[in-house]
Amino acid sequence: MQYLRRRHLTAALAATFLATTPAAAQTVYIEAGRLIDGVSNDVRSGQCITVEAEHIKAVGPCGKAPDGATIVDWSGYTVLPGLIDLHTHLADLGQSADLAAPIKASPAETALVGARNARVTLDAGFTSVRDVGAYRGLTDVTLRNAIDRGDVPGPRMWVAGAYLTIPKGGGELNGVVPNEELPADMRLGVAATPEEAAQKTAYLLDHGADFIKAIATGAVLAIGTEPGAPELTPEQLAAIVKVAHARGKRVTAHAHGAVGIQNAINAGVDSIEHASLADEATLQLAKKHGTWLAMDIYNGDYIEDIGTKEGWPAEYLRKNRETTDAQRAAFKRAVELGVNIGYATDAGVYPHGLNARQFRNMVKYGMTPMQAIQSATGRAAEEMGRVDVGAILPGRYADMVAVKADPLADISVLEKIDHVMKGGALVR
Repeated sequence: MQYLRRRHLTAALAATFLATTPAAAQTVYIEAGRLIDGVSNDVRSGQCITVEAEHIKAVGPCGKAPDGATIVDWSGYTVLPGLIDLHTHLADLGQSADLAAPIKASPAETALVGARNARVTLDAGFTSVRDVGAYRGLTDVTLRNAIDRGDVPGPRMWVAGAYLTIPKGGGELNGVVPNEELPADMRLGVAATPEEAAQKTAYLLDHGADFIKAIATGAVLAIGTEPGAPELTPEQLAAIVKVAHARGKRVTAHAHGAVGIQNAINAGVDSIEHASLADEATLQLAKKHGTWLAMDIYNGDYIEDIGTKEGWPAEYLRKNRETTDAQRAAFKRAVELGVNIGYATDAGVYPHGLNARQFRNMVKYGMTPMQAIQSATGRAAEEMGRVDVGAILPGRYADMVAVKADPLADISVLEKIDHVMKGGALVR
């Protein structure tokens, strides 16, 4: 083993070694060909990264490796921070034509599906995710805890616990059985009044949620709700924000329509999911308040293609067509205005592991490749209020990806990551 530590390990050998050695028990020295750190606009060459106990200890010009260090030779690669997706649904079954699928699967089965989703997401280079709700309430907490314990492989997860929604709103499983007959774990966040909204917020935080997801408008993929229609009232949203912020937790709001988005921003939410129908006044309001937008501008194409082929409900397809192009226009304008934008895909609507497909659309609709990369690294960490992920800087987790090609020349190369590291251990 001492011989191995003195030599440059090939990627395959390094993966075997690091996967079987506790990260805290070793020093890893990574030679990067080109380094994008996730926060600056610089691309540096000849840089080496020293990792100890899962964290980055130092970044600087390459020199003599620390004694006994395992050397990972990524000198032929562009090295970036591990990617972050701010809108996933790992702990769920995924979208299909079967409206009843979520209720047919037990919580245990749902958690096992979530474990599979977590693995493919990590393999795709997404080492952190914000999981923004599951029909089976608190299943995401269970999955997060299993990953943290090392029981199953997956990205770092920050979870919402359940959807905070009005009865029969965009966060409910509508159109299957009368909502009052749904299992209790599918209605953990249903609230009809501001008082109930506050109580449900406290309940979710007490039971392991890292942040709160409020359904401020109707949804595209929910029966009987309209994306442009407000749902949670301004008073309910304010009650949710008050409880969450008092505990130092953030609130994100699912909101497609302009009125619902404005209600959420004025209530003090930290970010908006979708923002599909945001008009100029709404985008200006988001800029004024520093509110983040998490806009899933890829999956409209997937819904139109696969949803049509598989016979998803006509209501879903109609609402998707009404929001897809409008959302992309709003995204383009938000970029022009300098509104805060994080990388968010709604993975679970389309198969997990394809998260990076959105990069191309972000560049197509106004971002530079570097801006798109930062939206999924340093800026995404900023949106979550995290200073431990999202950048290749001392003190951060040693979460990194490597690609042979140059993502600044062709952003689509991030759709096929060559190597993934989480906490100093090579995933592949």
